[in-house]
Amino acid sequence: MAKITTDYITLQQFLKLEGIASTGGEAKILVSQLDIEVNGEKENRRGKKLYPGDVISVEGKKYTVEK
Repeated sequence: MAKITTDYITLQQFLKLEGIASTGGEAKILVSQLDIEVNGEKENRRGKKLYPGDVISVEGKKYTVEK
């Protein structure tokens, strides 16, 4: 569960927040390599905006964005 203090977070920031990626460069590579879904739809844009209530699946593991 990713807790944010802003209105939204980008997919790249989310990957860093959850410890999936340690840097922005690593996040960029992972977005193109991993099976990532946002609300059930495949996603490969690292700048995709995630809002509270969004469900993100990374390689089958689910996360929810909360404010």
